[in-house]
Amino acid sequence: MTDAAETPGGESYLAAISGIVADVEDVALEVARVQIRELRVLAAAGRLAEEQGAPPNAKVTLHDMVLRSISAEVAGAMRITDRTVQRRIREARVTIEGFPAAVAAWESGRIVQAHVRAIVETGLNLPAEMWAEFEKVAIERCEGDTPNRVRGELEILAHRMHPRTFAERHEEAAAGRCVRLTPGRDGMSDVIATLPTVIAEGIHDRLTQQARAIIDTRGERATGSEIVATDARSIDQVRADVFADLLLAGTPALDDTRDTTAGPLGAIRARVQVLIPAATLTGVDDGPCDLTGRSPIDPATARTLAGATHVWERLFHDPTTGVTVATDSYRVPSGMRRFLQARDQHCRFPGCRVAAIRCEVDHTHDHALGGGTELSNLAHLCQRHHSMKQFTAWRVRQLSGGVLEWTSPLGRTYREDAPTPAVAFTPAETTPGDPAPF
Repeated sequence: MTDAAETPGGESYLAAISGIVADVEDVALEVARVQIRELRVLAAAGRLAEEQGAPPNAKVTLHDMVLRSISAEVAGAMRITDRTVQRRIREARVTIEGFPAAVAAWESGRIVQAHVRAIVETGLNLPAEMWAEFEKVAIERCEGDTPNRVRGELEILAHRMHPRTFAERHEEAAAGRCVRLTPGRDGMSDVIATLPTVIAEGIHDRLTQQARAIIDTRGERATGSEIVATDARSIDQVRADVFADLLLAGTPALDDTRDTTAGPLGAIRARVQVLIPAATLTGVDDGPCDLTGRSPIDPATARTLAGATHVWERLFHDPTTGVTVATDSYRVPSGMRRFLQARDQHCRFPGCRVAAIRCEVDHTHDHALGGGTELSNLAHLCQRHHSMKQFTAWRVRQLSGGVLEWTSPLGRTYREDAPTPAVAFTPAETTPGDPAPF
């Protein structure tokens, strides 16, 4: 028989997990110190190459030869290629010299390496003279949140700080759209399409919906077909097959398409979730909009999506009294669901970035145990974290303002603040007779 103390939740089990977590934290600090030291050494190698290079009026190739030589020397010690070392030297100099505050925050344990990488990669979109201003704000945003959660916000921040509008830069970037074929191994190749983000997201979403529709029919027999009943493909394989069917034949192979009428799969349309600031929607501002869970999109596309949707509504939020919306039923009304999507933006488990439109609305306090269907008791959770809340010792309670407080089996607490609102309304000076802004 198994001792109760050794089962999940028992004292022995919890002590073991606590020890593992403590060791992980210690190792993380040690690894960070080593990684920062390596960055500084590589950056020093780059500076040495610059200092030992040719005079300012010499050919650029001579400078490069010195860097290549040093890179080759370092590569021998690191047992990697000199090209890799040269690339890492460049990256190290940018990080150490261009974003010193981020490195210092990493060294002190305020943020982790992935935070620094996100700050550097998004900050590089700005002119060098703006890096210090950007990283100061970015570091504050990174503290207390996971790198994948904040990356989208950092991209939006960098785009809004840029001296040129996002719309102008997107128009230039869109001119580079293309499709490339990269030969692979064993008779396989990669088809790579570089497209505006919202189109790429829509393509992937429609393929995913169609693949799930096919997988959901397993065990059934489609009329005139034995394929569905024996289909054992993974969702990635189905997605790839539907992708090929659509491009080569114009319709999924398993679709029941007659004449010009789309069948069950052909009728599926792409969905994207976009957060549009009011100023951008009305044309007052030309900044980027947030494709939730992904990355920024251009304002023109966001306005087109907002104008074409059949479910567009204005949601009024009173910042003084708050919004109290509730129902006696278990089912969440569509209006409340849309408000929650706007509030939560993504799964509310710490670190998860699954968009709200792909999550389930969960009653924080179980409805069967008296929890009400009201905004203060509802939050989006993806299927993975919804199940974890139900079937493990993780617990959650909702505080005021939509803040979730998660408690792990070890008793550790993690606050999951409501995402920063994408839209904020402020009083404007108006005169009698002024038209409404929209």
